[in-house]
Amino acid sequence: MTGSSSLRGRVQAPAQAAEMQRILSAYENSSDTARNHSDCPRVVLPEEVFFTLSMAGVLENLAVLLAVVKNKHLQSPMHFFICSLAISDMLGSLYKILENILILLRNTGYLKPRGDFETTADDVIDSLFVLSLLGSIFSLSAIAADRYITIFHSLQYHSIVTVRRALVTLTVLWALCTGSGITMVIFSHHIPTVLTFTSLFPLMLVFILCLYVHMFLLARSHARRISTLPRANMRGAITLTILLGVFIVCWAPFVLHVLLMTFCPDNPYCACYMSLFQVNGMLIMCNAVIDPFIYAFRSPELREAFKKMIFCRRCG
Repeated sequence: MTGSSSLRGRVQAPAQAAEMQRILSAYENSSDTARNHSDCPRVVLPEEVFFTLSMAGVLENLAVLLAVVKNKHLQSPMHFFICSLAISDMLGSLYKILENILILLRNTGYLKPRGDFETTADDVIDSLFVLSLLGSIFSLSAIAADRYITIFHSLQYHSIVTVRRALVTLTVLWALCTGSGITMVIFSHHIPTVLTFTSLFPLMLVFILCLYVHMFLLARSHARRISTLPRANMRGAITLTILLGVFIVCWAPFVLHVLLMTFCPDNPYCACYMSLFQVNGMLIMCNAVIDPFIYAFRSPELREAFKKMIFCRRCG
């Protein structure tokens, strides 16, 4: 794809797969030099792999949203936070689909290469990708805070975490994500922007780790009280741990790629790692596909809602 002013990779890819690279930054010239210093061949994945994963990600997460909307007993703060994470995953998949459409229009001559419309569309689509990462970070942090309150303030939970407060919190978070995403795309060629973009990832981990450490310390002193909590409360904490683990595995390679291409693009070892760029992009697509399965596997309520949606005609 074209080199728009977004967080793109310095590694150039074929026209069919270059969409992911526009997210990293406009460093294409330096990437050529880096590859000349490395003997590692660039790993190229079939475009069909990205398309299949992105379509599956959109449909699966859309099913999560519909399940919550159509079932009033699922319209709770916890499920609203899960919906927020589902929207983040869906934006990451939608980014790829729109990118494919833009490439197709350009290759068939309907778009002028590097024209004003394509440049603007590039920036908008790249904003979706950044918004997906930011939305995932803040949604996971919100889920962690919700689980913390559920476990250690279970009696006051419904007075602390109300539906109204949850919706207000999500509105503020998404407004912040949207503004930050647009700003990062506009100023993506500045190193401070790249550092801000990548620092949010470890900051989220530190925040959730602090909650976990605090929960562990409190659990030691309140072991008897915690043992009397409903199993659903502890199940939610375990679900969060699984979601967080999948998020780290799927997004950490991409974040590392951004850091390496910013600070050591000419190093042969860095260039060798950056040859796996498309693999890192595939992992991001996989995150959106895996999360809904985690919801269904860990939540009996969502699993039952999915069954009703799938077999509704037979049941009728």
